[in-house]
Amino acid sequence: MNALTALKQSPSDLSRSSIGFTVTPSRQSPRLLELTFTTEVTQQFLQEVAQWPVQALEYKSFLRFRVAQILDDLCGNQLRPLLFKALLSRSEGALLVAAPGLDNVAQADEMVKLATAVAHLVGRSNFDAMSGQYYARFVVQNVDNSDSYLRQPHRVMELHNDGTYVEEPTDYVLMMKIDEQNMQGGNSLLLHLDDWEHLEHFFTHPLARHPMRWAAPPSKNVSKDIWHPVFDVDTQGRPVMRYIDQFVQPKDLQEGTWLSALSDALETSKQILSVPVPVGQFLLINNLFWLHGRDRFTPHPDLRRELMRQRGYFCDPVMP
Repeated sequence: MNALTALKQSPSDLSRSSIGFTVTPSRQSPRLLELTFTTEVTQQFLQEVAQWPVQALEYKSFLRFRVAQILDDLCGNQLRPLLFKALLSRSEGALLVAAPGLDNVAQADEMVKLATAVAHLVGRSNFDAMSGQYYARFVVQNVDNSDSYLRQPHRVMELHNDGTYVEEPTDYVLMMKIDEQNMQGGNSLLLHLDDWEHLEHFFTHPLARHPMRWAAPPSKNVSKDIWHPVFDVDTQGRPVMRYIDQFVQPKDLQEGTWLSALSDALETSKQILSVPVPVGQFLLINNLFWLHGRDRFTPHPDLRRELMRQRGYFCDPVMP
């Protein structure tokens, strides 16, 4: 099966004939697909990439594409077209990816390798200034004094898009759970832009395309402000979004009250999905028409969650 033929099929069609993985709609929504590698593919992939430590992937960016090709070869070269089909499809655009056996914190480096391979089949992950690498690993604990909501466990992290305060395009976001201890709650929250009840109201507002200032807190290691509107359109004229409530800097009362109303309308949407992500699994979403956030955790003195993030841009998608 060549890439062009595969892209003309739906992901569910591919799941019946794929090598090394299955794809099914999730229980939460048919827009969210669950992609699961076979144990054999997972083990073979880890064996073939064992020669390269994660540090090698950090230092030599071409190795990220090498491990991606190894994974696609193990899947009969059907994985890459499936990923493009799912992520670029406006009716879907999100995957929950699982690899049996990757559920032990001792395998954290292997988790990074697999996630890197999947991401680099569709694009390249941007430099993450917060970590100084192409990915970031960070820990959420019971007590936090950071300067953003990213690590604060006892409150909802509101819906947002990534990459709002950088100039590089951020087409996709990958969020992986590496470890979890003494955790209750904290599900990932997702909202597809086309499901949002108030999209037309805010997309047609005069401020929707008005450039606004975006600035990041010190922990992000990005000192330059940038300007862009909350809404734009894709090549087919459909709404896309670049928004996060923490980093937009309204210049006046009009912008501030509009942004506050927009935030309230997002957070009260009845179309928000609450998605549990087990250890060793990751979400991969189209960042332009999916918003994501995180529900609050139940307090516990030994609460701990470690996450890994990659975000970047699509490269050379082959579409019919």
